[in-house]
Amino acid sequence: MAKREKRSAQSAAMSGPEVSPIQDLREWLVRVDEIGELVRVKQSVDWDEEMSAISYLVAKQNPSPAILFESTKGYENSPLGATLLWNILGPSLKRIAVTLEESPDISVMDLIRRVKDKLKNRIPPREVSPSQAPVYENTRTGAEVDLTLLPIPKHWPLDGGRYPGTADAVITRDPDNGYLNIGTYRMMLQGSKQVGLYLSPGKDARLHITRAWQKGESIQIAAAWGIDPLFMIIGSQTFPKNVSEYEFAGGVKGQPIPVVRGKTTDLLLPANAELVIEGVIRPQSVKAEGPFGEFTGYYGRPEAGCPLVDVTAIHYRSNPILTSALMADYPSNEQSGFFSIIRSARIWDDLDKLGIPGIHGVYAHPAAAGGFGMTVISLEQRYAGHAAQTLALAAQVPGGAYYTKWIIAVDEDVDPTDMDQVIWAMSSRCNPIEDIDILRNTWSTWLDPTQNPPEERPYGSKALINACKEHRYLPVFSERTTLRKEIYDRVAARWHKLGLPGQVPTVRAFEQEKKVIYHEVGGFEPGHKEREKKDK
Repeated sequence: MAKREKRSAQSAAMSGPEVSPIQDLREWLVRVDEIGELVRVKQSVDWDEEMSAISYLVAKQNPSPAILFESTKGYENSPLGATLLWNILGPSLKRIAVTLEESPDISVMDLIRRVKDKLKNRIPPREVSPSQAPVYENTRTGAEVDLTLLPIPKHWPLDGGRYPGTADAVITRDPDNGYLNIGTYRMMLQGSKQVGLYLSPGKDARLHITRAWQKGESIQIAAAWGIDPLFMIIGSQTFPKNVSEYEFAGGVKGQPIPVVRGKTTDLLLPANAELVIEGVIRPQSVKAEGPFGEFTGYYGRPEAGCPLVDVTAIHYRSNPILTSALMADYPSNEQSGFFSIIRSARIWDDLDKLGIPGIHGVYAHPAAAGGFGMTVISLEQRYAGHAAQTLALAAQVPGGAYYTKWIIAVDEDVDPTDMDQVIWAMSSRCNPIEDIDILRNTWSTWLDPTQNPPEERPYGSKALINACKEHRYLPVFSERTTLRKEIYDRVAARWHKLGLPGQVPTVRAFEQEKKVIYHEVGGFEPGHKEREKKDK
């Protein structure tokens, strides 16, 4: 019990001062402004590529603030009065931590570890009455629906059209078991009352639409275009297909998410959203969509048919804030930073559920195609085949199977978030002819630019790289040069007195006294007899 209380105290200290959970995007903006990471642009800016260009360039700065465009060229007198928020989370660990209800000063690995634990908690949403839902402040239905009143942006020169959100919260219901899915899918403006919906193979909403069409039925759909960024983070992940993302969002927030029943659909909508559309996708209703500049840093597939949404209602708060997420190369990819944290936590949680011991950290690097392309796992090898098992499972668990091309295992003395250390481990502990395996015909996407001709998509492949010390030779593997903890602490205590710059770097591995260690393969390490004599 004492140990448990100690861990709880440590967790509380790590999360910082107790603050109430964020309720909506407006409260989120206040928190972000308080940490100095919000810029308000009052001058009129063009929706046609100019906003995305500003977002692309600002994201490359450090720090990289969120940008609220308060005036859009040509929409100064729009009756909806919408503003646009770009670079919502960007590469900022502080904003990502705030969104995940943690201290903005938390470290990367501590944030991943805490989010991993939060994902084990599920809290069902709480339905509120329409009068309690801020999103129902204004409603347009029927002939009043006109999406062209919104300053929906065009992101890239060769995009096939204008795209609201691109990391919005799209809500559908499974026709078979009735659970609500929240996903982040791109939507293209197709007219005053229509939007196109692009969905990669295997994604939940695509499965829902396909199943409904197989039955010859329409399917209801809703999308929030101004959201608490937590929905963007949770909706980007693959969860069990019978549990709603509302429950996982509630678990992260520590309280139920308020939802309200739709007016033209039977879906539950985020009650505190800035703007929500409701609509219907009729059987076999498709229209050409794309291309679009995607998370890979390339344009996705060429123009092709996608499900077409007939919008039946728009609900919005007065002067709504629309969230816009740029997909680009790192660090200008809106997805990169937050996706790295939540995907790492998801994979780690999956490995926990499978009972894999000795995991010290998981990291999906943000520069790897928006956090999709690479996963690094740090583990303490405890038995023969431990690293190989971990690699194979991390490549295929629900949280990590989609798209990922490189899965790398490193020992526990290597920080998976430090690519310098990871590359060092690959160069000094990996023998390519022995330590690289390939998985073929794995789950991928139509957006993968390496698969050509495009007809070969969406099948992909994965490289499993074992950059751990070879388990069978652990007793004789060359010793790493490391500092003694005593010397590190002595230097750290005098760092600033010595006139040394910055903060003391964190060190993961220290020189340890040699002990008698028994290994499954190889018996006792060399020299054990001499030490045994001394022990006697």
